[in-house]
Amino acid sequence: MSLFKRAVFSEITSHAGIVFSTLLVVWLSVLIVRLLGEAANGDIGANVVLGLAAFSSITALPVIICVALFVAVLTTVTRSYRESEMAVWFASGLSLADWLRPVMRFALPVAVVVAALTLYASPWAYGQIAEYRQRFEQRSDLSKVTAGQFIETDEGRRVFFAESPTHPGDELGRVVARIIEPDWLSVVTADSAAIRTEPNGDRFLVLGRGHRYDLKPGTPELRLLDFDHYGVRIESRTDPASLDAARQRALQEIKARPTLDLARLGDRESLSQLMWRLALPIAVLNLALIALPLGAVNPRLGRSGDLLMAGLLALLYMNLINLSRGWIGSGALSFGVGVWLVHGLFLALGLFLLWRRIRVPRRRRKTMRAVAG
Repeated sequence: MSLFKRAVFSEITSHAGIVFSTLLVVWLSVLIVRLLGEAANGDIGANVVLGLAAFSSITALPVIICVALFVAVLTTVTRSYRESEMAVWFASGLSLADWLRPVMRFALPVAVVVAALTLYASPWAYGQIAEYRQRFEQRSDLSKVTAGQFIETDEGRRVFFAESPTHPGDELGRVVARIIEPDWLSVVTADSAAIRTEPNGDRFLVLGRGHRYDLKPGTPELRLLDFDHYGVRIESRTDPASLDAARQRALQEIKARPTLDLARLGDRESLSQLMWRLALPIAVLNLALIALPLGAVNPRLGRSGDLLMAGLLALLYMNLINLSRGWIGSGALSFGVGVWLVHGLFLALGLFLLWRRIRVPRRRRKTMRAVAG
């Protein structure tokens, strides 16, 4: 490999690594804050936050990689123009077209990685996310209660609060529960609570000494019950059959379906998702091509406008891919046209911009030779 190709490949790799790591850290920061908020609201368990963050990151990697590669190529070309390094390469007989080989040498393996992520890894990760959430939904109400937190279940009709246990053998300390029934509003308090499983598999929530208050809204009717022990049967919803059903429902999620299943089903929704999975690897190559002419700036002029235009063009590209996916899903656009239309337009745009950037230096060289002659 020549000195030029090694220098370009090395710099793009360095910039891509920095941009990728930065975007990934930002993504993880926002994602973990959102997941912790869901855990505090009782929508997910606190013990699955890290697992959901890992699987969600896998689903986000294709887009992050696309953006990182585009920015890496763009900044590499821009830096070469800004520091007059490009003038040295031009004086050596090279042109902007010679950048295509080292850039594509870097972009092709990245496109293969993105294809593996979108076609295989991301559907698996979406399936794991759906299964994690459905497993939590299948848990009993008490198993969602965490000491020191208010937990809403059954669409807000049940609210629990539990303290940490103070006696050995207790699973929970003092418990307060508010239960809304069709005719009654009940408040139950107990000194302790534990789950007992009978030999036949029946599960009971056993409360220690406590009180139950029943109020009928809109009437003065009130019932008061004191108890030493209060047992409530809990239907087990975590048996293997229900978990298998949860897995089947997770697989029915469109984003979790394997790629071969999408192609075999052939309905609009499946084809739109298949188009998205095929679009991202192609977008990697197109974005790398478009970044070459967009990164060519005049070092004597400001560069913020060119970089802003490049960012807007890349954003337009990704939005048009999303728009095409929506059109395919609604039937407004056929799969055969939608899968290549946007990529073909931006490939033509990238080649035109590259040809235009190459043509300008050639015209300048011819003019200088004519003046010198």
